[in-house]
Amino acid sequence: MQEKDVCDSLHLHQDILQKMQGEVLSDELAIKLAETFKILGDPTRVRIIHALFQRPLCVCHIANLLGISQSAASHQLRSLRNMRIVKYYRDGKNVIYSLDDEHIVGLFREGLEHIMHN
Repeated sequence: MQEKDVCDSLHLHQDILQKMQGEVLSDELAIKLAETFKILGDPTRVRIIHALFQRPLCVCHIANLLGISQSAASHQLRSLRNMRIVKYYRDGKNVIYSLDDEHIVGLFREGLEHIMHN
């Protein structure tokens, strides 16, 4: 027998729906969150984030660690920077990247723990 992924009854719990009505995510926030997860959906960007999870790095170190060109690393970092996943500062002639804030660190840590959980 095949399970159905629909309700067997059309009885709606209006009290539950009314309580949750003000808690529904707005379209604007849903789009921003989806864009954040979309930017995290690329394996190269995930590998960059993992490297920066360890410590701040310059573009040349990131490129070398991942075996990609500096141009490719810069392109991915620009995308991550535009979504406020990473930030950077100049140290002389080098541009040093790091994760933007503790929210990104936590998001990455939780995602990694989730996939490694048996």
